[in-house]
Amino acid sequence: MPKDMGMSKEMGMSREMSMNGRGGHLYMQTNEVRNALIHYHRSANGTLTEVERVATGGAGSGTFKPISGQESAPNSFEGAASVILSPDRKFLFATNGGDNSVSSFAVGEQGRLKLIDTKRTGNAIEGKSGTAKSLAYSPLKDMLYVLHSFGPDHIRIMSVSSDGKLTPRAEKYTCNTPDKPHRVPTMGVLTPDEKFLLVGTTFDVPIAISGTYPDGSPILWVTGPDGQTRSVASNAPDPDGIVIHRVNADGTLGEGSFQDGGGGSPFYIAFLHNRPDTFIIGFAVGDGVALGRIDEDGRIGVGKVVPIDTRRGKIAELCWASVSPDDRLLFATVFGYSNITTFHIDGLELKVAKDPACPIVEGDGTFRGLCGDVSSGPSDNWVSPDGAFLYQIYGNASKLVGYATKPDGSLEEVTSVAIPYNSPEGLAGF
Repeated sequence: MPKDMGMSKEMGMSREMSMNGRGGHLYMQTNEVRNALIHYHRSANGTLTEVERVATGGAGSGTFKPISGQESAPNSFEGAASVILSPDRKFLFATNGGDNSVSSFAVGEQGRLKLIDTKRTGNAIEGKSGTAKSLAYSPLKDMLYVLHSFGPDHIRIMSVSSDGKLTPRAEKYTCNTPDKPHRVPTMGVLTPDEKFLLVGTTFDVPIAISGTYPDGSPILWVTGPDGQTRSVASNAPDPDGIVIHRVNADGTLGEGSFQDGGGGSPFYIAFLHNRPDTFIIGFAVGDGVALGRIDEDGRIGVGKVVPIDTRRGKIAELCWASVSPDDRLLFATVFGYSNITTFHIDGLELKVAKDPACPIVEGDGTFRGLCGDVSSGPSDNWVSPDGAFLYQIYGNASKLVGYATKPDGSLEEVTSVAIPYNSPEGLAGF
């Protein structure tokens, strides 16, 4: 079956589920020290009802944020895609950042989860927590790619058996360069044809190393190897913020190619559903989004960054994004501002639709973003397969909020459920 026909069929099934009242399912990891997956039933009107909590058999970081060394802060690992589903919805995979392990689950009747396996990635843990945080799964190769915030071995691989068992492999790959030994990648994503793995990055030097000023604000400028002052952000100014690996026939990876991400800290990468060579990038420091394309040789070109309104202050930390099923709307989470901005996608053009698209969700006042604003630390988001609803984690507010999406890009809150404080991350569902 051609891919576009398969997608149309899937979207049709999703709409049918909404119309007949069955809704769907949504999964989030708590990232607590005793990590667990929370399974929600998603009703036809978008509301969420908790069904179960299933232990992963691994450890999260809890409220501790390894990337900055803070005892309690949202977005622990500066990453995305820590919870993913296999395309056939047979398996769910989740990272356990605290002990650098991965868990696999069987997805059964009514979306219920059954733990199959939990295995360590192979990376040692230094200090209070590990940093395994992003997953990409290749069904063609039966391979799972696990990204870590800290290196030098940022990427580890696990093979996945037909029954969901995990086997860690010895291969390891870095996102560091000779003069950047402490880089922080954010997420890994496979091209739709599974020929390349793209890795986004955010910092060349993590705040845990660059440190903070006496008032607690992060040090964002450091002395480089050449003695010159430079930003800790990746791809600013060096055009090397996206790392691309060719996927070999056996599922291992070729040597990384360091390419221009188009703006400061190319954090998030998401391919369009109906154009397999086209993707969007969300820039944590660039304060906007851009469209990119990849050719058959793995070379990328990135268009102009379309910015959000930054009158509240830079750096806004636009870090997560979801693309509507019809590729017309892009929902971008603005971590520093505690809200969401929506963009229109029109061919190769991006433009702001609603900024902001929803009211601010207040936190408890204890956390500030890089721009200095008090933030509720919104992180991962997820859009339903029919495009009708968007779900957003607000870790510092202890809320998972669901919105109805509107054609003009605005968002109307329809549900809110309590979640653990500061730690949760990762959203996946159907």
